[in-house]
Amino acid sequence: MRILVTGAAGFLGSHLTDRILAEGHSVIGMDNLITGSLDNIQHLDGESRFEFVEHDVTRYIDLEGQLDGIFHFASPASPVDYLELPIQTLKVGALGTHNALGLAKEKSARILLASTSEVYGDPLVHPQPESYWGNVNPIGPRGVYDEAKRFAEAITMAYQRFHGVDTRIVRIFNTYGPRMRPNDGRVVSNFIVQSLLGEPITVYGDGSQSRSFCFVSDLIDGIWRLFQSDQLTPVNIGNPGEYTILQLAEIILSTIESGTEIRRLPLPTDDPKVRRPEIGLARSVLGWEPKVDLEEGLERTIAYFAELQSRGLLASPPVLTD
Repeated sequence: MRILVTGAAGFLGSHLTDRILAEGHSVIGMDNLITGSLDNIQHLDGESRFEFVEHDVTRYIDLEGQLDGIFHFASPASPVDYLELPIQTLKVGALGTHNALGLAKEKSARILLASTSEVYGDPLVHPQPESYWGNVNPIGPRGVYDEAKRFAEAITMAYQRFHGVDTRIVRIFNTYGPRMRPNDGRVVSNFIVQSLLGEPITVYGDGSQSRSFCFVSDLIDGIWRLFQSDQLTPVNIGNPGEYTILQLAEIILSTIESGTEIRRLPLPTDDPKVRRPEIGLARSVLGWEPKVDLEEGLERTIAYFAELQSRGLLASPPVLTD
């Protein structure tokens, strides 16, 4: 197959590109490099089945030739990014998804939308099943990401029902692993970078809020299985193992043994108190469940950041003030 990956230079997009190539297909990687990095796909230089196109998907996408599949992964995806780029985040969720769907319709290609657990907002149902409609503040600072993805899901289902476009939707829960940006503001990268630099770990609130952390290789496997399946409604992909933020901090501190302390700051506006996927649908329909436990995944991720540190590429991560 010939497959387009939008956001191909990002954390998830680059891993997804590797998986598609490993399956024997060809990839057109598209990215405007606002949050993506060419470093993530540098290893593909000289790969005849990979082509990179620098393009903003909020503008019309014009590709010649056959196209069999589209993975729409373009979007700022961390709190730091979408708080700094609110308009771009809304535009890529709306205009970018519209353009990707239009291309899928034109080429008769299957399209998979990267949605998010953020569509559940600060959930009142725990764990979160796909049937839960969510508890989202549409005018809060996080609303630019939450509502962009909720709109993206709605227009994807509209194209499926009205135009007969072959669509898939994955709701991605917290994911970590190599190629995360050191300064992306996500909790795993923050804690690891701060520990390696000998700085206090920043915990927002009392640290009792919980998250579920999925290693990137597990996530990509679930996404690839979903793309090949006949499942037309959204599917959660994430690791149901649940940890408080304080537990995560303690695991990383004990693994790195940097002797740093925990620094507490106020909880940001609309920060979810809990987050854990119900993955019964992924298990039954895709035959998928995560294989990499948190300790193993963290060791691989720490090794990646330690290598960046050896090259002088680590800097203190940003601190959220809202």
